[in-house]
Amino acid sequence: MEEKLKDLSTLLVGELYHDHALRTLYATDASAYREMPLAVVIPKGTGDLKQLIEFAGREGVALIPRTAGTSLAGQVVGSGIVVDVSKNFTKILEINPEEKWVRVQPGVIRDELNMFLASYGLFFGPETSTSNRCMVGGMVGNNSCGARSVIYGSTRDHLLSVKVLLSDGSETEFKAISNEEFEAKCRGIGTSGELETTIYQQIQKMLGADSHQQEIRREYPKKSIKRRNTGYAIDLLLETAPFTEGAEDFNFCKLIAGSEGTLAFITEIKLNLVPAPPKQQGLVCIHFNSINDALKGNLIALKYDPSACELMDNYILECTKESLQYRQNRFFVEGDPEAILVVELLRHSREEVDAAAQELIEDLKKEGLGYHFPIIYGKDIKKVWDLRKAGLGLLSNIPGDAKPAPVIEDTAVDVEDLPEFISEFNETLKQYNLYCVHYAHAGSGELHLRPILNLKTKEGNQLFHKIADEIAQLVKKYKGSLSGEHGDGRLRGEFIPFMIGENNYGLLEELKDCWDPMNIFNPGKIVRTPKMNEQLRYEPEMVTPDIETTFNFDRWQGVLRTAELCNGSGDCRKTHLSGGTMCPSYMATKDEKDTTRARANILRETLTQSEKLNRFDSEEVYQVMDLCLSCKGCKAECPSNVDMAKLKGEFLQQYYDANGVPFRARLIAETPKANALAAKMPGLYNFVFKNKVTANWAKKTMGFAAKRSIPLLEDTTLKKWWQKHQRNNFGLKLGEQPKGKVMLFCDEFTNYNDVSIGIRAIKLLTQLGYEVIIPEHRESARTYLSKGLVREAKKIVNENIRLLSEQVNEDVPLLGVEPSAILSFRDEYLDLAEKELMESAQKLSENALLIDEFIAREIDKGIIKAAQFSSEKRLIKVHGHCHQKALSSLVPTKKMLSLPQNYEVHMIPSGCCGMAGSFGYEEEHYEVSMQIGELVLFPTVRKQPDEVIIAAPGTSCRHQIKDGTGRQAKHPVEILYEALI
Repeated sequence: MEEKLKDLSTLLVGELYHDHALRTLYATDASAYREMPLAVVIPKGTGDLKQLIEFAGREGVALIPRTAGTSLAGQVVGSGIVVDVSKNFTKILEINPEEKWVRVQPGVIRDELNMFLASYGLFFGPETSTSNRCMVGGMVGNNSCGARSVIYGSTRDHLLSVKVLLSDGSETEFKAISNEEFEAKCRGIGTSGELETTIYQQIQKMLGADSHQQEIRREYPKKSIKRRNTGYAIDLLLETAPFTEGAEDFNFCKLIAGSEGTLAFITEIKLNLVPAPPKQQGLVCIHFNSINDALKGNLIALKYDPSACELMDNYILECTKESLQYRQNRFFVEGDPEAILVVELLRHSREEVDAAAQELIEDLKKEGLGYHFPIIYGKDIKKVWDLRKAGLGLLSNIPGDAKPAPVIEDTAVDVEDLPEFISEFNETLKQYNLYCVHYAHAGSGELHLRPILNLKTKEGNQLFHKIADEIAQLVKKYKGSLSGEHGDGRLRGEFIPFMIGENNYGLLEELKDCWDPMNIFNPGKIVRTPKMNEQLRYEPEMVTPDIETTFNFDRWQGVLRTAELCNGSGDCRKTHLSGGTMCPSYMATKDEKDTTRARANILRETLTQSEKLNRFDSEEVYQVMDLCLSCKGCKAECPSNVDMAKLKGEFLQQYYDANGVPFRARLIAETPKANALAAKMPGLYNFVFKNKVTANWAKKTMGFAAKRSIPLLEDTTLKKWWQKHQRNNFGLKLGEQPKGKVMLFCDEFTNYNDVSIGIRAIKLLTQLGYEVIIPEHRESARTYLSKGLVREAKKIVNENIRLLSEQVNEDVPLLGVEPSAILSFRDEYLDLAEKELMESAQKLSENALLIDEFIAREIDKGIIKAAQFSSEKRLIKVHGHCHQKALSSLVPTKKMLSLPQNYEVHMIPSGCCGMAGSFGYEEEHYEVSMQIGELVLFPTVRKQPDEVIIAAPGTSCRHQIKDGTGRQAKHPVEILYEALI
């Protein structure tokens, strides 16, 4: 087969991969399943798809269509060729604002589609929790719904037509057709060929039979359940004009939606659009003492025409307490409610929202339901929804092998049945001593319910199947749908015969065989699925190896379980248009291998499967880790807290143990030592790197990009300057008592390259009335950490903890100018501290502050005031440092720079600048580095007039801005110092 795949690759315009590493990255999705594909193809155009269909038919190979890979029922996991259309099928092809429709390719991201539609006042309604990375093709495949399905329904409800390739390679379009057109197609008139004609004839025969009609209407889920994806939607086709008098026109789109890529390959999608929702929103966040009370309250809330009723239970809320990103979104939570029901009210005015909210609250109080009723408006609304949307990822954020399992998380019943159904549901789980997490779409009769199971054990694997079977029976009792929006896939396919009856299931098999007689389109999903507890990500009786590490991974019970935190939800696949930092290399390349998910997958797979003594000795992992910038965006933005920078650092250290430390890695790690030597002759050093000939020679020798400029040294070091001037009074009047005492961490970047910034920081603090001391300490170890020399970094870390812990406290904080250096005290220092120094490291971390944070804190205390600064009008555009975004916040920086009366501060909505320490200097990474800068940062800076001040707290960021735009960015401290009067 390998030779045949090579031949196939020569016929494709796109790429075909069949190496082990790429196949591993596509062996999982966001489900519990894992199966190695034969190959992965990134197609360009329908020509490639036709070649693939021809190859699949000839060789008996399956094709597995894939977009963002966030499916929860194993829809894009299989042994065939994964066809990833997420990179090249991303065009918005046509919009008709008058008729309210848009035509797109399947790889268009849902949120980005709505960004495009906003200027037309139009909107695509269905909104999944993955809306910032999920794609329209996947939404059609799964018939996605989302939070606002109470008003917008499912994707199927908005699907007007699709262009597809059938299993014989023919192209056709499915759309609404009249009875006459339907009859004509059954006679072969207006079809693309024999296969399409047969498809129409088969559905006419199937749904035209009275016995079939009765069976379908009797066995399929209740019509009142809006969310229903059990099996193929032949029940909905039955309710169209050819088979039901006076009904709407026939449209095969109803069948295609929810068919999970098993019937045809979608190339274009035409969607119905709705007017943008009313701009005035309000959320009533009702706190309840029990799940049952919340579900009763849900029925009351539905009387007030909400656009969404979303539930979060106590388990979810507890998880958010531990998340760096989501902790700040808990501002509205009072006490420890068992459940919060978030009711969204969309109206045309604030007064209308207020009136509806108050009526709802009074109604609830009359029934004795709820104890706290905050109403949320404006920017805070996004924080609430972000908290709710984080549910899926946060659920995986539990130490150990037992996790909330995606097994029965998609059941949907009539909303009136929901309280009784959930009560019985929980009673069923109690029989197995299990607790279930409850969250999501209460307003639509669907909660995402996940029991906590250990699928690494034989008992857990069997329980996985047993619970699915029991709950299927319960759902059947309420005539509900086993899948409401996540699809059947290989998870629920086994139970479809029971859910809709054997006869109806036989009709589904006939339909699949008619559309796809060679069984090439995503086989093993919906019909003829394997047993649902086979091909899981974790094998029963799997032993998790105990791997010795330099970093402390005890919180998650080891390095492998830390990698296993990634559940595949794909939050790392969002683009720069969605905002945030994670994952900068993916934002530039759009390649799955450059996601945090891919890195976690390859590391998990290798650490699990490797038989080497050093399991980290893997060239495959090294290559997939290559474009990780260690920006730490994932530490804050990944709901599961997958800290890839830490994992990469540990991997590199152990990989070097097996293969040696590369020259350039050693050179970069020991930059502080090199700079200490060069600082003795800064003029000579600067001459070498200013002179084009010597600079190019030096850069080539070091493996740096020729186009990249190298940071120069100043005439002195900050420590030398301090020793010379420390007795000077930089603003304190004779005899005046300082307002406080601070320690300044003289990091390796400020000491050699940014001395003038360090001097201004000292002068600013002293002129504001603070005594500044530079204590004895080593460099931060950042350069060692960035290149994976973790063992050497650990020595420096522990020496700094010993030197500083007795001098630094709440009254005498340690301040830093460079974010990557000072914030390491809150991050890596805690994971590298020796056991006897852990308490000291924790204390040190709590009192290590960015200088911005310290000044903002003093502003809040009223100690530093606007009157001390200029009243001149200035506009400042700030690019934040990645580590600051992940481990701290940009709020203190904005507060500090906004203190002068007429200083206006705008935050540039950029993610990572692309430099990331040494990454952007390295020859093979230079182009990607600049691509990242071009996403948001460079274009924004170039647009600014000369009088606008560009600010960036990071030394790497300022250098990247200089190389990418020619503009000189300032450290925020410099700006505030220059504003002193």
